[in-house]
Amino acid sequence: MIASLGMYDMPPMQAANDRYWALIAEALNIFVPLTRGAGAYWDAWQSNDLILSQTCGYPYRARLHGQVTLVGTPDYGLPGCAPGYYYSVFVARNDDPRDNLAAFDGARFAYNEPLSQSGWAAPQTHAHGLGIYLPPSLETGGHAQSAAAVAEGRADIAALDALTWSLLQRHAPALSLREVARTSPTPGLPYITARHRDPAPIFATISDAIVALSPQDREILHLNGIVAIPSSSYLEVPIPPAPDQIAQRN
Repeated sequence: MIASLGMYDMPPMQAANDRYWALIAEALNIFVPLTRGAGAYWDAWQSNDLILSQTCGYPYRARLHGQVTLVGTPDYGLPGCAPGYYYSVFVARNDDPRDNLAAFDGARFAYNEPLSQSGWAAPQTHAHGLGIYLPPSLETGGHAQSAAAVAEGRADIAALDALTWSLLQRHAPALSLREVARTSPTPGLPYITARHRDPAPIFATISDAIVALSPQDREILHLNGIVAIPSSSYLEVPIPPAPDQIAQRN
């Protein structure tokens, strides 16, 4: 059996995630540790042995829909969002004189990966709607790496999901970045289980586990609760062109 919570599992959060998972696992009578590293993502998401993981909205609608079961979406209490929703934050260096997104038209854009909702899909959809071109200049492999690429001058702008931006401001303040703009909110990162599993008891167990967490752990993990966002809400979010298609068109 496999469980992973890799989306928000920075080293300062890992002990709290372990305690969170221990509450869920005990209630489900399943005693396996959290999978970390590369196996926490596609290998876990596509396994018939998956008990619980967290994916991104873009992989869910592009590849995983119909292959996994949606359990629910954690609510991180983000300002300006309905429960369970989130948005992307465009970030630039503090010393960059450009003060609005339009001024970054044609600027070097760093993104974590082409199947990221917050790092690729949402910012590209948002920019396209404004008539702005953000050329895919650097694929970094992660939000923190995208932030570092901008801070180090290897890119001019990047988009990070709102919770990651908050976590980086807390845990990596030396990056010296500032917010430029935000995208519109979309459904947040959903919890999933294997296709053949009943999601209802898992949803209820997660809800109870969040309540049972200490206030300190809830604060570390930013967890307010879990909500049921229908699959249709994920599937109706626009899918943008891939990076190579955007580069070719421009």
